[in-house]
Amino acid sequence: MTKKICISGYYGFDNFGDETILKILVENLKLINPEFEITVFSSSPEKTAENYKVKSVYTFKIPAVIKELYKTDILISGGGSLLQDVTSIKSLIYYLGVISTAKIFGKKIIIFSQGIGPINNKILKKITFFLLKRANLITVRDEESYKLLKENKINAVKTSDPVWNLQIPQNISKANTLGIQLRDSKDITENFISTFADAIIKNYENKDIYLYSLQNKLDLNILNQLKNKIIQIKPDINIKIIENTSNDKIINDIAQMEELIAMRYHACLTAIKSNIKLLPINYDIKVKNLSEEFNLKSIDVKKSSNLNEIIKEFKDKKINYNQEKIKNLSFDFKLMKEYL
Repeated sequence: MTKKICISGYYGFDNFGDETILKILVENLKLINPEFEITVFSSSPEKTAENYKVKSVYTFKIPAVIKELYKTDILISGGGSLLQDVTSIKSLIYYLGVISTAKIFGKKIIIFSQGIGPINNKILKKITFFLLKRANLITVRDEESYKLLKENKINAVKTSDPVWNLQIPQNISKANTLGIQLRDSKDITENFISTFADAIIKNYENKDIYLYSLQNKLDLNILNQLKNKIIQIKPDINIKIIENTSNDKIINDIAQMEELIAMRYHACLTAIKSNIKLLPINYDIKVKNLSEEFNLKSIDVKKSSNLNEIIKEFKDKKINYNQEKIKNLSFDFKLMKEYL
């Protein structure tokens, strides 16, 4: 009898990182067993169904979600940082609701490559740990999550982010381009944008500049501000915003760049995987940790006075990634086989 799998996560919101995680997860599930019947809960079910060749139901159509959980054999929750209440307490309640419903129906539960916490609400923290203790398999992508679960006597396997498994196009010639990826953040001030734009012009006036929106809701406004500021300084520069494009095209574009300056964690990770010279902008601890892991000079969003020096040093420096380390960071999907 064909096994049914439901996948719950932050899918269908046009977020590059989460969509890439879903792409890799679905591809590897189909490699394990091409006969799996996969259903993804998504805010854009038609798009998700078309992109990944799966069944998809609307995330917030609760009766349909419950029906699929009743029919399924396995729930996969993740990846990403779903079980936290910093972004939204409502989203944590939703994801816990999906997990608890699957458990009530007696289904297998796999927590897939998640970052756990922080959870500030004491009641929701207790519910989260209660449910996690009853999961069949938990894999976490960072040391902090692993330690948190261990402290609460919850068994987990520390793995890595599945985007390290991304298949990068080979033998692509590098274009004369600088890629820039920014997202909205309270620390990206008007002063930061002005200083950043000035430093880009001073160091890259002869390069084509492409600004990448990896989630329009959070990226597009800040990229338009940067573009307008750069054009004010140098009206004839070749600069373009790339938006509303497929994940595959973004991955191909990153693989063709000479250099990338980026905020988002998965944009940075994809650049390293593609062996592209990267200057991370540390707005989040996961980006900071990635920078330190690969010994990369980075930009602190809270300090803009020395941006020109940092970007000049970056421009003149050659890359030297540890390829063996990158290879070893791949997520081992064999971990999941016995639970599927």
